[in-house]
Amino acid sequence: MPAPLALALALWGYERATCTFVAGRENQVYHVKADDREFALRLKRPGYRSEQELLSELQWLEAMDRAGLSVPRPQAALSGALLETADGYYVDLIDWLPGKPLGRSRDPLQLENTLSTFRALGEEMAKLHLACDAWETPDGFTRCLWDAEGLLGENPLWGRFWENPTLDTETADLLETFRAVAADDLLQRSSSLDYGLIHADLVRENVMLDGTSIRMIDFDDGGFGFRLFDVATALLKNMAEPNYQALKAALIEGYRAYRMLDTSALDLFMALRAVTYVGWIVPRMGEDGSPARNARFINHARQLCTSYLEQKDKSEGDAHGQDHSCYRDI
Repeated sequence: MPAPLALALALWGYERATCTFVAGRENQVYHVKADDREFALRLKRPGYRSEQELLSELQWLEAMDRAGLSVPRPQAALSGALLETADGYYVDLIDWLPGKPLGRSRDPLQLENTLSTFRALGEEMAKLHLACDAWETPDGFTRCLWDAEGLLGENPLWGRFWENPTLDTETADLLETFRAVAADDLLQRSSSLDYGLIHADLVRENVMLDGTSIRMIDFDDGGFGFRLFDVATALLKNMAEPNYQALKAALIEGYRAYRMLDTSALDLFMALRAVTYVGWIVPRMGEDGSPARNARFINHARQLCTSYLEQKDKSEGDAHGQDHSCYRDI
């Protein structure tokens, strides 16, 4: 057993627990079984998040658990602290939630009723946003900002996507154009867009199904952002589904059953979500499968950015009585 893991388990009094490695990208995650209970022990990647950011995530999870959301509940260590250190790593222990993932990226969905599941996901997302708005964050609460600067600024949270070194000239120009147009669009919409705490990574693997219950895990990238970013993230990796339009409608209908949702800027946020992956992949190019993953990310971003720019150009042309159906010079 690695020394940091053994030290971490001891901090919670679980030295003799059964421990299985689960994942190791942003965090080293272990499935811990002890005293008829199950937990996820997370050794945090050094330098990825500050101590205050990590503590804020745990405070957030506690608050969402109290609000009735099905999220991993943090467990205090023997010292009473939610966040500890072990051999240079920040470490925490959270509940292991039962259920199975909504699906796996690129695999066809295998659900008994996809529409009812996506409606339920929309409902749960709305409940999360409502609970976040009702919660008074504690002093010192710090999480990342998925705002205009965090998405399109000089140093976006997931990297300068327009400088991905594998981009051809045409695609690089397209992403530069998208960045400029999208930034202006966000600025014009800033007063009307719903903004607050968001999960920011509701991909299939982070949505757990347990019977009829929807559970949300992995708030590692959660922070302050546009609520449509959560909606776009949940939809993006499902666009290849044959009934995608029905899935989108079901998710939005479920959300609106609990909370207002203006989707007029959804195409913008679908493209914004797509380009984040083009930046995210750059420091991970050495991982197995990354070249193919990078090519998929770029292709998807190219499609969505082109569609967004064409629609934007058309709407502006219509507004001025002109016919500009696409960006022919891109």
